Amino acid sequence: MERFIITEDGSHSLFSAQFKQQYHSLQGALNESEHIYINLGLRPALENGPVSVFEMGFGTGLNAFLAWKLADQFQKQVVYTSVEAYPVSLLEASHLNYEEATGEKGFMQLHNAPWSKEAAISPYFNLRKEVTTLQDFTTDRFFDVVFYDAFDPQAQPELWTEEIFAKIAAQTRPGGVLVTYSSKGIVKRALTAAGFAVERHKGPGRKAHVLKAIKL
Repeated sequence: MERFIITEDGSHSLFSAQFKQQYHSLQGALNESEHIYINLGLRPALENGPVSVFEMGFGTGLNAFLAWKLADQFQKQVVYTSVEAYPVSLLEASHLNYEEATGEKGFMQLHNAPWSKEAAISPYFNLRKEVTTLQDFTTDRFFDVVFYDAFDPQAQPELWTEEIFAKIAAQTRPGGVLVTYSSKGIVKRALTAAGFAVERHKGPGRKAHVLKAIKL
């Protein structure tokens, strides 16, 4: 499978020929997801009780897998909503090594879960996946944590605009957080204009910075 990549921490990523980018950092897919989305985003929120998560870009399912396992560890409810315009095939997903990399089981439950329907993955983790673009996505749910994991602004500039972040802000509770790997100036400015207070944090590995944005 030529689009498979082994990143520096031994965990898998995939390469998108359409966007000419890998799904995760080459320095370590697992390290990146744990550092940004789990430790900077979900873990602090989960310490305060049940959490509603929105993820832009289900991708390989790694972020959802780590979120599920943290919810079980904390024994606190996580309702996880994710959109994906270009789903990874079940065959490809079955070859990803995230169970080996994390020492956890059940990864394919996430990929086998139905689309457009909420699925109880565990007593503490409910998953709803939607095959759609962010522009076309609608929901009545409000979110505590947003995992913003779209491809780079150069590849998908339409997903890093003030308008897009304003749409997300409208579904994010005051005090809710958005975390993303991109710390580019255009991203910080768009988030600020959309109503977030933006913080710059140390990135994983050799990456200088990532962003955590708090809904005002």
